[in-house]
Amino acid sequence: MLKEMLDNVRATTPLIHNITNYVTVNDCANTLLACGGAPIMSDDREEVEEITSICGGLNINIGTLNGNTIPSMFLAGKKANELSHPVLLDPVGAGASSLRTRTACKLMDEIHFTAIRGNISEIKTLALGSGSTKGVDADVADVITRENIKDGVRFAKELSAKTNAVVAITGAIDIVANSSTAYAIYNGHPILSKITGSGCMLSAMTTAYLTANPTQPLTAVLAAVCAMGLCGELAFAHLGAQEGNSTFRNKLIDQIYCLTGDLLESGARYELQ
Repeated sequence: MLKEMLDNVRATTPLIHNITNYVTVNDCANTLLACGGAPIMSDDREEVEEITSICGGLNINIGTLNGNTIPSMFLAGKKANELSHPVLLDPVGAGASSLRTRTACKLMDEIHFTAIRGNISEIKTLALGSGSTKGVDADVADVITRENIKDGVRFAKELSAKTNAVVAITGAIDIVANSSTAYAIYNGHPILSKITGSGCMLSAMTTAYLTANPTQPLTAVLAAVCAMGLCGELAFAHLGAQEGNSTFRNKLIDQIYCLTGDLLESGARYELQ
């Protein structure tokens, strides 16, 4: 099941339009190349509709949103909807400021997203229209654990029913859900939280998986989330004694590049909830 998702990315090389975080834009581009896709980074309102028209999917990330990029997100998102291209929303830091929260909620109101990926605090903010985060990180009070995972699953399913999008809540335990089906994913390593941009990289990669597997959005998102977690584990396993988070970032991209469908299928740890 997951093998097919990755193999389709490698076979089709989906071209992904990214309006994304300036802090992580280079890593997002390299992650797309590593997973088998191809990136275009464009956020000027004069060209975003044209750019998204020649791409297969659109990744909207509000990590460094500003007065210039906000209109571009709406223009590109509506054009992608018009063309029936998959669109992913990464509401980075929603809840940290009124601008971020207002923009993310308005994007959800005016654009249909195929998938929404964020940490639990960001996703709660979207669902409730307000919330709080620790900068761009999840609030400790919101963390999903084995003890409260049923609540997280119910929450993800309800948001999916409301938005008609696949919802991915990522953290120590990941949840991927549509309105009727949910998976808990146990791949990953704590060091993923020690590099800036692992979530942004995942959103870019997930858009490639969605674009290469247009009829299976839930399975595509599941495969991408499992792939990132598994590659995090493999990258950490290859760290030397004097190597830290900077080297880990490079090794993470290497592992995404080297990941095969068979390895993903055998290494993914998830269960139906």
